[in-house]
Amino acid sequence: MSDDVLTVQDLRKRYGSGTRAVQANDGVDLTARAGQVVCLLGHNGAGKSTLVNQVVGIAAPDAGTIRLAGVDAVAHPAQARALASVQAQANVPITGLTPRRAIDLVGRIRGGRRGDVRRRTAHLLDALDLGQWADVPAEKVSGGVARLTAFAMAAVAPGRLVVLDEPTNDVDPVRRRLLWREIRSIADDGAAVLLVTHNVLEAETVVDHVTVLDRGRVVADGAPARLVADNPGDSLEDAYIHLVGETHAAGPQRQETAR
Repeated sequence: MSDDVLTVQDLRKRYGSGTRAVQANDGVDLTARAGQVVCLLGHNGAGKSTLVNQVVGIAAPDAGTIRLAGVDAVAHPAQARALASVQAQANVPITGLTPRRAIDLVGRIRGGRRGDVRRRTAHLLDALDLGQWADVPAEKVSGGVARLTAFAMAAVAPGRLVVLDEPTNDVDPVRRRLLWREIRSIADDGAAVLLVTHNVLEAETVVDHVTVLDRGRVVADGAPARLVADNPGDSLEDAYIHLVGETHAAGPQRQETAR
């Protein structure tokens, strides 16, 4: 039995028409397996958000296939969405709730048992050092606490696929380290994690596989150590800058992309 949780093949998405057309994804292939943290890297406009939106059923591709835990996510987006937990780039408003209540509520909505959800919520609040804000109204907490709460809402009852879009935004350095530990833990417990981040240096310590997008196309794909070995420099950040720099230098013959 395959341990592939997410399989994306030859995915294509275009916005607009004629001279204003934008090829946001251009033949993208991507695989995320159970137990893996797969990092999706790319500059603003590389096509990351468009890809994620199609994976979670917010947008439909023009061509290509998406399979999530064996489900055709293009034909059955609602069924596929039930198999995924998502932390979007923009926090979900939880005005009127406390972090503890918001996390617990999402866990219950996702079908978790009351006792299991309560224990998992307590673990996440402790692991992310959110205890002192756990029962503070959401409108009174900082951006970093709100961001960590959003992560915990995705992690309290994780699906087969956990999608994290820039989870470290606004988070202070100490709690970022705690957050990376929990991201790694989700994968170690058997989920596939699709991580979108600009925080390359920190991500390198926890990810298993990296897919680099540039102008809607995959320009590199492999284990972090392999990408570092195959490109100039001593780090994943060096490799990424080299790869993106090379493709941008190719210039006008490549289609301009956005989103």
